[in-house]
Amino acid sequence: MFLRLVDASRVTPNVVTLIGFLGVCASAALAIDRLWVPAALVFVVFGLVDSLDGTLARYQGTESEFGAFWDSTLDRLAEGVIIGAIGVVMAQDGREWFVAAAFAALTGSFMVSYARARAEGLGVEGISAGLMGRPERLVLIGTGLFLGSVGDVLPVILVILAAVSLMTAFHRVWLVWLATRP
Repeated sequence: MFLRLVDASRVTPNVVTLIGFLGVCASAALAIDRLWVPAALVFVVFGLVDSLDGTLARYQGTESEFGAFWDSTLDRLAEGVIIGAIGVVMAQDGREWFVAAAFAALTGSFMVSYARARAEGLGVEGISAGLMGRPERLVLIGTGLFLGSVGDVLPVILVILAAVSLMTAFHRVWLVWLATRP
């Protein structure tokens, strides 16, 4: 039903991807203003919107290589924007260690996705293992935003995100090493 409505509006999957990204940018602005619950709600709503682009492309029969590239690119950028916003809040609070955790979380997040994409580019399939894939990262970030005003919950979630994302990235590197060694 929902797909039919979106399809009838003539919105393309690439526009849905862009709308999802812009929504995450709005969530980041709310987070910087420390409006935690609205930031979380906007993040979740637009995360769901972004998850529809591929489904809509298949429904419309408009799947394309560029659409897949556009989606992946804006997904990475959206993660950078929201984790960066959390890092800005940590910096405003003078919490240098948690700013470092934001950098580590961002690096880990990017490396999880990059390791999989690079493995696929090498012809190594099935490298999506680990505890912190994109859906898990989004759930953890959304939870952190929702609980942002509760004591030190957000910084702790940031550290968990950093640690488990980096572990997942290294796990994927290990799997590629196993798959490609002579």
